[in-house]
Amino acid sequence: MAFYDAFLAKCEALRAAGKTVIFCGDVNTAHREIDLARPKENQTTTGFLPEEREWMDRLVALSSITDTFRLHYPELTDQYTWWDQLTRARERNVGWRIDYFFIAAEAAGRVEDAFILPDVTGSDHCPVGIRLKV
Repeated sequence: MAFYDAFLAKCEALRAAGKTVIFCGDVNTAHREIDLARPKENQTTTGFLPEEREWMDRLVALSSITDTFRLHYPELTDQYTWWDQLTRARERNVGWRIDYFFIAAEAAGRVEDAFILPDVTGSDHCPVGIRLKV
């Protein structure tokens, strides 16, 4: 959790210096119940713990960082970026959305689309992306 706090402070410092902040990657946390297939069963599982989700809340609410996928698809279900390989969860689409593109709220209007490419295989994760206005 200390890393998350330090990362957030760095983002805020960049924004204060007039930089547009966009970051992406595997944050190992599903933010909301809609972001994983079985939220009730995973309440005490790392990646969906209250303190991890609280960091995501702070990121989005207090720091005005926008989850680009939810910006465009706020209630779209069954959209995941990671599946357990041992249980062949991808075949059943029992997954978690833990890979994100985030953008500072002041630049969110530049995001034309955000997408997940679940059909791209080769890993237990799939690619995510955004399309920005020039």
